Amino acid sequence: MSYDKDTLSFSTLIKAYDQMQAKVISAVRALSSKGSCSANPGQFIMLQFQMANVTQIGESISNIISQVNSVIGNAIRNQKTQ
Repeated sequence: MSYDKDTLSFSTLIKAYDQMQAKVISAVRALSSKGSCSANPGQFIMLQFQMANVTQIGESISNIISQVNSVIGNAIRNQKTQ
């Protein structure tokens, strides 16, 4: 997937997050289907790192949504008081 480096829309951000999340889920399934004894420590650590990245990005997206909601709420309140 290619992105225009000058613009970032919310839909492209969500699509990229969804793809990243799907890759991590696929990696978890692949590793768990092998059985616990065949996963080497490197694979396990990389999977933990990927899961942490997905979690952090998801929290960032959630924070963006919260901030946008706050800005919209404040703009509406400011219009009502005028």
